[in-house]
Amino acid sequence: MMVCIRRLFLLLGMIATPAIASPTISVLTDSLEHPWGLAFLPEGDVLVTERPGRLQRIELATGRQTIIPGTPTVSASGQGGLLDIALHPNFADNRWVYLTWAGHCETGTATHLGRGRLVGNALEDFETLFVATPCVDSGRHFGSRIVFDTNGYLFMTTGDRGERDRAQDLTDHNGAVLRLNDNGSIPSDNPFVDDPRGADAIYSYGHRNPQGVAIYPDTGALWIHEHGPRGGDEINLPVPGGNFGWPKVTYGREYWGPQIGEESIPGMVDPIYQWTPSIAPSGMAFYRGDLFVGALVQTHLAHLELNGETVTQETQLLSELNRRIRAIAQGPDNLLYLLTDQRNGELLRLSP
Repeated sequence: MMVCIRRLFLLLGMIATPAIASPTISVLTDSLEHPWGLAFLPEGDVLVTERPGRLQRIELATGRQTIIPGTPTVSASGQGGLLDIALHPNFADNRWVYLTWAGHCETGTATHLGRGRLVGNALEDFETLFVATPCVDSGRHFGSRIVFDTNGYLFMTTGDRGERDRAQDLTDHNGAVLRLNDNGSIPSDNPFVDDPRGADAIYSYGHRNPQGVAIYPDTGALWIHEHGPRGGDEINLPVPGGNFGWPKVTYGREYWGPQIGEESIPGMVDPIYQWTPSIAPSGMAFYRGDLFVGALVQTHLAHLELNGETVTQETQLLSELNRRIRAIAQGPDNLLYLLTDQRNGELLRLSP
């Protein structure tokens, strides 16, 4: 199944002479149930999480799918379920696969982090590494994306669970970016380790529901984006101990209209970019110096041209496909791969 998208010709930098064919979108599979995250194996296959709780291994050459057993039990209700996936930086040696999920706990549900070893086509020795507490009786705003930085630290995003004041509570892991060692322990230089006001795992706070993370190749810095309410989706650059304002600072409004907070408050960190009206961003990846962000509500791929930390131009792509784009990643073939969030979810490859 192919769809020609001629305007991606310039976007993907694949034009050298008029003789080169137009880029296409290849549908590698359309039988995924609400896929959420993807990670490429060194062997060339890709692991894809499905929100109901399955982990699929997909052969890129054939689209063949294999269910990987050994995943945790998830709470697949509301916005919860099996969420993001990342490989350990030394995966080729240790085979650690990291997952986040919405899981049950004493007083409700919480965003969990765990890992298991991929041995053949199974996860073995799976263990829970971290639980974002407190548990909340809510099915909303779990986050959650994970990424390793160039120093081997793991960053994990959590949402405010639909209870916005949690994002300003430094004793609460919800509505935050968390920074952990690869075994789930707390780095000794986290900003609140020696500060009794805050939880040791918190790196930055005041976030609503971050569902995109990526490491900027030029600097190694962490970039995230997060959902606003009615408008005010944001791209933020987390800094140690930084307060990103939600709900005191936001460009978004209540769904019934009134203003929520200020657009800027001294001492709180402003976004480098925001969308109003909301696009409902999910997934992000840097590609050839630009940033790509999936949109769920406005069903397109946002292409953001950058000059350092400044967005200079935005282009909407793939709107004609009318797909909720959940995740984006660059594959081992240096092409972009997308997941579409639907009951018959797709793994798409953009190629020349």
